[in-house]
Amino acid sequence: MKHMGVKVAQRFVAVDDHDRALTFYRDILGFEVRQDHTFEGLRWVALGSPGQPDADIVLQSLVVYPETSPADQQALAELLAKGLLPGLVFRTEDCDATFEHLRARGATVAQEPTDQPWGVRDCAFRDPAGNALRFAQLRRRRKDTGDGGDSGDPPSSQPSASSGRNG
Repeated sequence: MKHMGVKVAQRFVAVDDHDRALTFYRDILGFEVRQDHTFEGLRWVALGSPGQPDADIVLQSLVVYPETSPADQQALAELLAKGLLPGLVFRTEDCDATFEHLRARGATVAQEPTDQPWGVRDCAFRDPAGNALRFAQLRRRRKDTGDGGDSGDPPSSQPSASSGRNG
């Protein structure tokens, strides 16, 4: 099938406090603010990496649909606080340097740099809302291991159970 030129443009991230999240993504991760608007009682904040002008992260209120029941709202809030909602994976050229930089800026560590069997060295942090953020450095494939490739895509964006997911 011919590629249709489709690319990811935006990824929504649930947050419980837009101002705290904005401070984290802008001041800790170094993202630029591309949009910050309030309309109909909702806030739309889009940020992105300066080197990736066509891909945004949109900070979204945890519950934006009026038909969401109070029980579902509570369940979502609990999942978010535990870091169990889908997270984000970022590419980095140097996982260890990225880890030290983010830790020094006060980001909450979920996993120290680790060589993964799917061809990356990665680390994980939590944003102020509890979202899992992984930072992955591609490694060269080791032909002698037959480990299946170097796509760098983890089986899940969640930190492993031993990395303090609930803390």
